[in-house]
Amino acid sequence: MNTFGKLTVTAMILLSVASTGYWLGSHSTATSKESAQSAQAERKILYYRNPMGLADTSATPKKDSMGMDYVAVYEGEQVAAGQINISNEKVQKLGVKSEPALFRELATNLRVTGRIEINEGHVYSISPKFEGWVEHLYVNNTGQTVRQGQPLFEVYSPELLSAKGEYALALQGLANLKDADDETKASMQRLADASRARLKNWDVADTPSLPSKDKSRIVFTAPVSGVVLEKKAVQGMRFMPGEALFQIADLSTLWLIADINEQDISQIKIGSQAQITVDALGGRVFDGKVSFIYPTLNSATRSGQIRIELNNSKGALKPAMFANVQIAHNASSKVLTVANSAVIDSGTKQIVLVRLAEGRFEPRVVSLGKRSDSYIEVLAGIIEGEQVVISANFLLDSESNLKAALSNMNERPQPSPAITESSKQSHTSVGHQAQGILESINADGTVSITHEPIKSLAWPSMTMDFALANTSLSSGVKLGSKISFEIVERTPGEWVITKLHLQHGGH
Repeated sequence: MNTFGKLTVTAMILLSVASTGYWLGSHSTATSKESAQSAQAERKILYYRNPMGLADTSATPKKDSMGMDYVAVYEGEQVAAGQINISNEKVQKLGVKSEPALFRELATNLRVTGRIEINEGHVYSISPKFEGWVEHLYVNNTGQTVRQGQPLFEVYSPELLSAKGEYALALQGLANLKDADDETKASMQRLADASRARLKNWDVADTPSLPSKDKSRIVFTAPVSGVVLEKKAVQGMRFMPGEALFQIADLSTLWLIADINEQDISQIKIGSQAQITVDALGGRVFDGKVSFIYPTLNSATRSGQIRIELNNSKGALKPAMFANVQIAHNASSKVLTVANSAVIDSGTKQIVLVRLAEGRFEPRVVSLGKRSDSYIEVLAGIIEGEQVVISANFLLDSESNLKAALSNMNERPQPSPAITESSKQSHTSVGHQAQGILESINADGTVSITHEPIKSLAWPSMTMDFALANTSLSSGVKLGSKISFEIVERTPGEWVITKLHLQHGGH
């Protein structure tokens, strides 16, 4: 066979293989299309829902006022009463994020305000127990810092001078009677002991710690290092027994007294760690511990008080300063929690959105407990592992007309939204009165109305399509007319006009 013949045979073989492959591919594609169409035909379309999640459905395909196609809801995909269904595209645009509810140790931080006060156990008063006169002042300024043993003032007291003289005579007599009989020495010893006891009770037994050059005077010294809080002594003044002439406080340790709300007192324990921030010191932080919980409440403010001891060895803190207090409270066991951002507080109840599936959400009323900086305890309403929306939940609320969904949360479960004559006849609804403007009469028999806010449904003003219970309701009503109408929810999400008439002054 020549070369030309060989080429001819080869070309015929290649053409045959290509034809066979094309036929197989076409046949396979056609079969796939037929299978897809068959599967699509097996799924029954129940109705078409509003693509924005509004309470508006249609029995036939249509577009909303923004030109978006209504979404087909197939059998088995219908949304139960109270649930929210939003397209995946819309969920992505809103930035919806969710995370599971989990058991965590909830570390709470209680934030309160307090004031710095003097440690009551470190306040000392100098009050002579005898009558006398202040002869000389060594410390003459309130607020002056003194050290332990430093002279404060010098006094003269005839009463004290007499008592000291009696004691000196008793000691001298006891020394002179060393050769006397035992009874005489015992009598003199009792006299000396009585004189010494009298001086000891006046805190001037034997000789003062810092005697004056004049033996008839006595010098009082500071009992502790600290600050003079009060000075009543004036040079030359007469004082009576028990009169406080000086008051000195040791400020090396101070108290912080904080007010705690009645409901938070149970979270505080003796020894709880606290961080104190003082604005007057540029936000400087001090560490302390709760040392005492006061046993009484203020009946006017319904608050109690706690005491925190603070080290003030450097003297930075001053009594009467205000401070912010943060007290740590670690939970003893794990509790079910969600992120703080997951909770929508309506004022009367707290709600979270649970993600049931892609694009499907359910609002749940929850009972809440303790709160930390990031998480909050959930006492009831959800279970561990359920996905809870933590981001864009308020946008989701707006986009999906959450208020309308929540209005049905306490109602009984409604029948399937399949549009059948039997469901229309068996379903009973409560009518809601509304007013608006008739915008258009659609080819599918529905009417488009821009209605005012409907208080009974908590709906804002918007333009919606409604089905007519009877097509004759719109007869004789011109487009643009102001109308009053009544709507009922025939099936979940399907609102039907049962009454429609022109308003007075309408055209």
